[in-house]
Amino acid sequence: MPTPLPPDEIERLAVKRAKAKLRWFMHLAVFVVVNLFWLANSDLGFGHRAWSIKPTLGWGLGLVLHGISVWFLGAGTTLRERMVQKERERLQRQHRDS
Repeated sequence: MPTPLPPDEIERLAVKRAKAKLRWFMHLAVFVVVNLFWLANSDLGFGHRAWSIKPTLGWGLGLVLHGISVWFLGAGTTLRERMVQKERERLQRQHRDS
């Protein structure tokens, strides 16, 4: 069972998580603006070919993966806490056995 965190550690983690979420929103905003620009340019010029779809799909995948890491796998989620706890226990066993 994990030990309770001191208030200063809770504050540090809260700030870190809030910054990660804000960075994701900034990533989303830049994605939307740039891709709207690409879409407008691909329809107006370059022979009406939808060339912008490939970079949009690639970047969109990156945005989704970034979102998963921030919203679902970020520090403090139960999955991450369990993994950290298992690693902590493994390292403690190794240290104790050596």
